[in-house]
Amino acid sequence: MRFSFDKAACQNTRRALHREWLLANERGDCSGSSILCCNTRKYHGLLIVNTPHGRHVLLSALEESVCGGDREFFFSTRQHPGTLYPNGHEYLEAFQLDQWPQSTYRVGEVSLSREMLLARDKSLLLVRYELRGPEDIPPLTLRLKPLLAYRNIHALTRANPALRADTIAVPGGFSIRPYESLPPLYIQAAGDSGKACSMAVNAEGATTSEKCRQHASASFVAEPDWCRNVEYFEERERGFDDSEDLFMPGTLEIALPSLPQGGYVYVAAGTEACGENLRALWETESRAHTDAHLAGGGLAGQLAQAGGQFCITTPSGRSTVIAGYPWFDDWGRDTLISLPGLAFYAGREEFGLRVLAEVGRHIRNGLVPNMFSESGEHAYNTVDASLWYAFALQQAIAIVPDGLAWARQHAWDALKAIIKGYRKGPGMGIFVDAEGLLHAGDAHTQLTWMDAQVNGCPVTPRHGCPVEINALWYNTLAFADSLAAAFQEPLLTGERQRAVMRDAFLLRFWATEEGGYLGDVWRDGQLDRSVRPNQIFAVSLPHAVLADDFQPQVVECVRNRLLTPFGLRTLAPDAAAYKGRYEGNGESRDAAYHQGTAWPWLLGHYTDALLHTAWDLDGAVQGLLDMVTPLFCQHLCEAGLGSISEVFDGSPPYNPGGCTAQAWSVAECLRMLKKLQKAAPDVYAQWEQRVAHCLAHPASGDKTGVCRATMTLGVSAPGSEE
Repeated sequence: MRFSFDKAACQNTRRALHREWLLANERGDCSGSSILCCNTRKYHGLLIVNTPHGRHVLLSALEESVCGGDREFFFSTRQHPGTLYPNGHEYLEAFQLDQWPQSTYRVGEVSLSREMLLARDKSLLLVRYELRGPEDIPPLTLRLKPLLAYRNIHALTRANPALRADTIAVPGGFSIRPYESLPPLYIQAAGDSGKACSMAVNAEGATTSEKCRQHASASFVAEPDWCRNVEYFEERERGFDDSEDLFMPGTLEIALPSLPQGGYVYVAAGTEACGENLRALWETESRAHTDAHLAGGGLAGQLAQAGGQFCITTPSGRSTVIAGYPWFDDWGRDTLISLPGLAFYAGREEFGLRVLAEVGRHIRNGLVPNMFSESGEHAYNTVDASLWYAFALQQAIAIVPDGLAWARQHAWDALKAIIKGYRKGPGMGIFVDAEGLLHAGDAHTQLTWMDAQVNGCPVTPRHGCPVEINALWYNTLAFADSLAAAFQEPLLTGERQRAVMRDAFLLRFWATEEGGYLGDVWRDGQLDRSVRPNQIFAVSLPHAVLADDFQPQVVECVRNRLLTPFGLRTLAPDAAAYKGRYEGNGESRDAAYHQGTAWPWLLGHYTDALLHTAWDLDGAVQGLLDMVTPLFCQHLCEAGLGSISEVFDGSPPYNPGGCTAQAWSVAECLRMLKKLQKAAPDVYAQWEQRVAHCLAHPASGDKTGVCRATMTLGVSAPGSEE
């Protein structure tokens, strides 16, 4: 899918600064900014590397300008107190995001384009500049001033004497290692031939060899300085510190190709010296990105491609899922909820199986870690991650060829260990009662996915017997029994005990008000009757704990009271505790996180439940597709371009919030689309054509600040349906 912003859209800075692009590779490195290339978050940067100690912003930005005829024109901008400086955004003619971002600037008759892509398997950013214009333009020079942050993504930095400002000459540029604890940074330039120039660098400056001048003159002058008070307004809006100082080691100047022929200039920024021909490297990497881009079409193809950004191998070699960009790491719960959509529905079966095998190796007392650590000191503080392991394994077996054989060899022992551990009691108040239902936590813990706290107190206390935990627990037991039968082993639970569980579940959770629905938590003999989306899992899971006769009422309740165009609300709007806006500082946002805020990831299981209970399949599919049309016609072109945000306001106009690219949002919306496409292919095809037209012809009164997106139809994303 191609996202295009024309000049009018780019000059509408109010909107443009809220549109963000992201590049990520299989190492967990990333690059991202706004479409103006003006960083609006501390998490933005051109080269953010994934280290054993977390992700770190090395290269925050480049101050770019073109010099010629005693004049200098800037093509970059950043935010300082009260202003955008320099004024490069004023020359921005167009921005396009396809496989990678491309910006086009114009001054008079001269245009300069910038393209950026991230190498797939190394910490390396490649930038390509192209100059175009008439022949009477005097010789021009590209001037780059790297701005370095060299800090953890969650931190900010200030000018300090501990930073080592010394630079070392390398072919085509320089290297610097501001702090011993972080990797060095190499910045190298090359002309159209792709061959880097050699040069000498010293405190006074640098000279370029005669051999270099023959194809692309470049020079680096060491001029260490600090760029002070760079601001990030998104952080200010989120209630965090929003200002820092960036280190500028010097100036790199590259002679631009003569006009009118023009040509390319290449710049590489990475943690190792780049000895390859930069032009050839660009062509190799861009070809690989293009091939991956063309592998799938339509909305499912777009989400499958976006989902690849979350699938990484950590510095220690562990296959895992980044929960969300720009600030989350890998979490057990998020990984396992996301895995079916990211892997098994998107043609990444081998990756998905590696993750399942890896997670299985870290099970302790039946628990899957909620937070993984490169040090191996994982956090075991969730009740549902292990139960999502069972669901992810179910999806793998249904989709992967020979999945059953793989499960017996690589996952069967892990699944049995989960059940044994829960029955024994792994701690944290997790235990199975006499009727087989699962209890978890106490008044001071948050062990389910609704885990927000304010001032150390749970916002949504869910200790006791939560509805979705028991739906997942029942599904896990029934699934394990099906595997035991297939493997000709003794059953772990048996139908009689599961029947007792089903009866107890209905007795405890069913609320007869307003047509009937499932309450949220059974605790101390009382039912919390809050209308929340957690009840949908009692219908959606492959082995449903809720009797068939009661399932349609649950779907009806969720549709009427929780369904929005962007996800399911976490609390019905008529509840006294409902909060329809996810905004303000951290405390305010946490207070709204699960008290009405809508979550896209829940759409996957809502779809499962809807398809399971619908009597008019085409009508049900059409109704849901019509409801979520804004998610694809509107949201793909805002916030994180081409991806899906973590949350949305529960009340209109449903503004997006949280991470701009969330793994389980992308994964479960992809799974939703694939399910609906399979259930009613003709209905889906007609709807997707309407969405394609909407994306290419957005409705806007003033026709400014809009994004026009084009996509190829008729090709499904890789992967098979159930």
